[in-house]
Amino acid sequence: MTFIEKLRVAERQNGSLLCVGLDPDPGKFPSHFKGDVGRIYDFCAAIVDATADLVIAFKPQIAYFAACRAEAQLERLIAHMRRAAPHVPVILDAKRGDIGATAEQYAIEAFERYGADAVTLSPFMGFDSVQPYLKYHGKGAFLLCRTSNPGGDDFQAQRLSSVAGEPLLYEHIARLAQGPWNLNGQLGLVVGATYPTEIERVRAVAPTLPLLIPGVGAQGGDALATVKAGWRAERAETVAPIVVNSSRAILYASGEADFAQAARREAGKTRDLLRAAQA
Repeated sequence: MTFIEKLRVAERQNGSLLCVGLDPDPGKFPSHFKGDVGRIYDFCAAIVDATADLVIAFKPQIAYFAACRAEAQLERLIAHMRRAAPHVPVILDAKRGDIGATAEQYAIEAFERYGADAVTLSPFMGFDSVQPYLKYHGKGAFLLCRTSNPGGDDFQAQRLSSVAGEPLLYEHIARLAQGPWNLNGQLGLVVGATYPTEIERVRAVAPTLPLLIPGVGAQGGDALATVKAGWRAERAETVAPIVVNSSRAILYASGEADFAQAARREAGKTRDLLRAAQA
């Protein structure tokens, strides 16, 4: 199946729009292995096992693994996901953004080394920074569009020129992703839950692209407003998927030995909240 097909299967099978972000910080681990970088796999695998039937996707953030020299644990974790939840796609949150041979190597890293279904990318250097990833048939790429951080205004919310009516930069990115850049239907967009009005504007420009939406949970994004702004369906079939990410609120729901059970409870609450917003 292609990445988009896997998303749709996971949404139907698990009744979910929730993505669990895997941002393992050993300093926040439960007390019995707090601070132990050798337990990153054990911590994340327990979260995966506890939430695999509640999610539309998992999103490991590569920096948390690389900073701890834990890339081998990330490879092992994704292999575990394939066994434990083969229907759930894996989005590698890497935010790569280079060109030429370097971009080709990053694509190899994401899709061949780690075996991810999709990757996050920065489109700042233009289409030739995205194209190497599109050579992998069936894989997905989410382009940073309107991110959840306040500093996103520095560039993303600026107009392309001083002429009235010109699009904002993030709207231009959305148009490119919906149109000429989306050669094989592989692209999606990253739009923060902290900006529901902007989600709606992106959805108007890119009516069918999947949206990866971080910012629900610890960052304070409104789950109801997010779904209303971004998710679209016709005759009970999703036509515009959204992948709503929550990380810290789920990962660190408990600092004790019951962390996996607490993560499941928090994921279930968020899954149900998002599902109720679809009504």
